[in-house]
Amino acid sequence: MADPRFERTVLLTVTHDRDHAMAVIVNKPVAEVTMGELLEKLEIEAKRAVGADPIYFGGPVHTELGLVVHTLDYRLEETLVIAPNLGLTATREILVDIGGRDRPRAAPRRYLLAVGYAGWTGGQLEDELAMNAWAHCAADEEIVFAADPNRSWSKALERLGVTGAMLSPEWAAARPFDAPLN
Repeated sequence: MADPRFERTVLLTVTHDRDHAMAVIVNKPVAEVTMGELLEKLEIEAKRAVGADPIYFGGPVHTELGLVVHTLDYRLEETLVIAPNLGLTATREILVDIGGRDRPRAAPRRYLLAVGYAGWTGGQLEDELAMNAWAHCAADEEIVFAADPNRSWSKALERLGVTGAMLSPEWAAARPFDAPLN
């Protein structure tokens, strides 16, 4: 991908239908602010250790919007199920629960907060996939919530049986991603 915002990027597809597609980047932490600082700015009292948890650049669309990708042990009415064990919630309520305020509802076991998202119009993502601009595989909790997000991209490629070196334009033109790897 020539766009530097998407270089070595791992995206988790949130929605995809004939009219649009939406995904969240899960491997680009934002260095300028942490979860603890954000909760403080939102006047949400943090009673558990979330201070150093990173916030992620979720994509270039609506960068003022916060989206929490999380495990489905946590679910609100507004939660969008995006994979068998993954959901997305974009409410203040989940931030309060993550902060650990005394509540009957616990925070999700694993989560990440992203600001913004990536979006495509109808057919645009399909065209990019057909041009081998993206490689794709099933959502994997270990990649989405990686302890080291800098390794997520190479781990996702490993799941596909390829390496970054194989993604040169010459290699991609000679072997589509859906071709079997010998």
